[in-house]
Amino acid sequence: GRGVRPGDLVAVDLPRSAELVVAFLGIARAGAAYLPLDRQAPPERVAELLAESGAVAAVVGERTRVPASTPVLRADGVDDAGRPPVLATRSGEDPLYVTYTSGSTGRPKGVAVPHRAVERLVEGAAYCPIEPGDRVASTCNPAFDVTTCEIWSTLCAGGTVVPLPTVTDLALDEWVALVRDQAVTVMFLTTSLFHAAAWELPDAFSSLETLVVGGEQLDLAAARRVLSAGGPRRLVNGYGPTEATAFATWFLCTEASLAGRERVPIGRPLQRTTAHVLDDELRQVPAGEPGELCLGGPGVALGYLHRAELTAERFVTAPGTGERLYRTGDLARLLPDGELETLGRRDRQVKLRGFRIELEEVERAAVATGLVDAAFVEKTGDSNLAGCVLPGASAEVARADLPGALSARLAERLPEYMVPARWLVLDELPIGSTGKADRAHMLELLTRRPEPDGAAPRAGDLRTPTERKLAAMWSELLEVPVTSRDASFWELGGHSLRGVTLVARIRERLGVRLRLRDLFRVPVLADLAARIDAEAEPGERDPAASRVPTVEESGATAFQQQIWLAEHVEPRPGLYNVPFAWRVDGHLDAGRLAAALERVVARHEALRTTFTRRADEVRQRVGGP
Repeated sequence: GRGVRPGDLVAVDLPRSAELVVAFLGIARAGAAYLPLDRQAPPERVAELLAESGAVAAVVGERTRVPASTPVLRADGVDDAGRPPVLATRSGEDPLYVTYTSGSTGRPKGVAVPHRAVERLVEGAAYCPIEPGDRVASTCNPAFDVTTCEIWSTLCAGGTVVPLPTVTDLALDEWVALVRDQAVTVMFLTTSLFHAAAWELPDAFSSLETLVVGGEQLDLAAARRVLSAGGPRRLVNGYGPTEATAFATWFLCTEASLAGRERVPIGRPLQRTTAHVLDDELRQVPAGEPGELCLGGPGVALGYLHRAELTAERFVTAPGTGERLYRTGDLARLLPDGELETLGRRDRQVKLRGFRIELEEVERAAVATGLVDAAFVEKTGDSNLAGCVLPGASAEVARADLPGALSARLAERLPEYMVPARWLVLDELPIGSTGKADRAHMLELLTRRPEPDGAAPRAGDLRTPTERKLAAMWSELLEVPVTSRDASFWELGGHSLRGVTLVARIRERLGVRLRLRDLFRVPVLADLAARIDAEAEPGERDPAASRVPTVEESGATAFQQQIWLAEHVEPRPGLYNVPFAWRVDGHLDAGRLAAALERVVARHEALRTTFTRRADEVRQRVGGP
């Protein structure tokens, strides 16, 4: 009745929620394929993907960036009571979903994944066995292909999908408490998030049965640190590009399996998957020798949407066997014990916080702004991009303002993780002996530690002990000198993962509990130091809490609605209440206790929030302090 036919592509612009799962199921039942959109992508990129993909419609929530030209269906506005279910007949070769990744030509490329590839992932999955009683966390960005594991692997096994905030939405210890309160048993996590948690709270995953991490090279020391802290019961290093449907190989990390190793291997192929280390002519290389990792089996995708030439280049037929293979571009070697180990890339593709990035796409986008005539971008360290640029001859931007202006322009068309954290403005591009731009020299310039403006902070810059302690933490995390109280965490190269680490260290070293959102609201060093001092002052009310106004009513979040619904259908009322009692021996000053409790309530909005049902909607209201 909505015009969606078998074979159509339908975009989905929803957060992690029950509605997201229902949308995927409904689109699949109609015989169509779904295109999950990145909730953090700017509107211009969303419009570009919708036009490129040919999506006929979009399922959206209350907040969406889908342009008006695309027909939309509100996820909360569907009423199919009494209608017979639509069950379209589809084959294993028909696409189930399309996921976009970065493209070296400047155009993102859509990977079409068929039903049989997902069936290969979920059926007999020894790498991550899921039982009917398991509760599997849904924490990934819906546009990240690991969502396939979180949802389809769970539903096909009879488990329960548990939508949760991501690690960056809460303080790390609060997020861990939520995972445990929700009795999560299985989780998929990007390697970057795992690393952030491993160094700040190594026992964060001890309550899990299985944790699968993937997206980047797993740090050996981080894996050992988590295992020595007591868990999870199974720690799995997963490897697999989007073109091979989330995961293609796996390695079970234990203290014994990691003993004597210098790197964590990616292990052996999943069920019904083949992995070959080949030379340029697609011939097998000897064990121990480097070659390109090529993957085969039913998990290999159909190809790139509307990109026949690129599909033919990357999806090839093996000579002799006729097996269809995907050329990953990853260099690998076969170890003596039969495990696979990755060695880097053949091209300029990098992985950043779990996302694939073609550096050429970022460079082309920078030049397309008109602000620069040339751009060179590289990954520096573990979690950031940086770039060298040649100012545009006709650009009307001062040299000193160029980095900020360029980043702002790129943020309008690229996801946050693709925007370089730092730009180095050059007078001319260095030329190598071949007559081409000397990329090695520019990489050296980008990785060189910036020199501070002086040997010591200028008088009056860092004025308080907290400012000096905070500056030291920033320098440690961001690997740049921090001498100005006007410095901004984000402008110095901070991002959400480093923000999680900073918040944890502030709690550990300064005894003040902040959240990542506080860092977004107060990114300047002097302001953040003042906020920390105010929070730490024992005799004063938290100034942030005193400024909290009464909030107007608004719709409950998807996660809140799920708890509200469970509370009202559960035969045991109060299931989500957390009762406790304290016994106090000795004198108790009731007045001071009441004042302390009032301060706690004033500081935490959750303690001042009430829920009501209006018509068919659950509403929330935050009262004043």
